[in-house]
Amino acid sequence: MSNLFQIGATDSCGGFLPIVKVLANVIKLIQIIVPIGLIIFGTIDLGKAVIVSEDKDVKAAQSRLIKRFIYAALIFFVPILVNAIMNVIATGGEGDTSSWYSCWQAANK
Repeated sequence: MSNLFQIGATDSCGGFLPIVKVLANVIKLIQIIVPIGLIIFGTIDLGKAVIVSEDKDVKAAQSRLIKRFIYAALIFFVPILVNAIMNVIATGGEGDTSSWYSCWQAANK
């Protein structure tokens, strides 16, 4: 295993591949954990409102739950969309990727 701060390494990323790998893993964790947390907390809020049985509180909790579902979907899909757009931009339509994108692809393997 290479040292995270090993800058002198020779790779296509100029020695920054370990740092890029850590960044890619952090993004993946955020992409999974945050939406799950938003949905769980929204469900708990809705459950509390249903137990209280006031229509005003239930409707407010439903509204918050729907917003949290939308936020969860955005947090999950925006990195995928950005990665797809960067793939199109990096290839330039000719199939030849730039060095920064090949470094990002190496980190995501």
